[in-house]
Amino acid sequence: MTTRRALLAALAAAPVALAQKEPGFTPLFNGKDLDGWTLVHGRGPGYVVTDGVIQCPQEGGGNLFTVKEYSDFVLRLEWRVWEGSNNGVGIRAPLEGDAAYVGMEIQVLDEESAMYHGKNPIKPEQYTGSVYGVFAAKHGFVKRNGVWNSEEIMAKDTNIKVTLNGTVITDVDLATVKDPEVLKKHPGLLRKSGHIGFLGHGTKVEFRNIRIKTLA
Repeated sequence: MTTRRALLAALAAAPVALAQKEPGFTPLFNGKDLDGWTLVHGRGPGYVVTDGVIQCPQEGGGNLFTVKEYSDFVLRLEWRVWEGSNNGVGIRAPLEGDAAYVGMEIQVLDEESAMYHGKNPIKPEQYTGSVYGVFAAKHGFVKRNGVWNSEEIMAKDTNIKVTLNGTVITDVDLATVKDPEVLKKHPGLLRKSGHIGFLGHGTKVEFRNIRIKTLA
């Protein structure tokens, strides 16, 4: 029994150990609890830690933000989705307000689900990896049905680059947005720093191996 417990503990700690081996990267999740995170406008249980992952349960959700704020960074993480899953990675966001607008949201979606392709199909800028509502990502690179996806989000000045499972799906310059109506709707595009967070919508999504490198 002691050996089994030791093995399970080692497996749970593996993502954190991996993050510590990457030069310049610091883990944002310790694999045990939500120390360093804060839940805003939670739904039901909000987010829970189970088996070394942060889970947004189907009956949970809300915004789970880092306590610290970040400006320019490289964020690496893994996530997985199931049928109809919908979440997002908030960046440079304030704690209050809709992070997709007052900050930015990098979409996380089970984009091939039939529920997003009916009478009101999702728009190009709502696919996974998009800067939600503004810049469309290349799509077709999401691993579905509980398979882990590896994602890197780089935010440097006005440049946002998203790499999913080894493919660059978004590489944009926020400074190219000149339409006053878009800027009015998405004032977060002009923010220089803010919190990183998970933006749950009452569907099951899991996150692990979350680590960050700040850029000068």
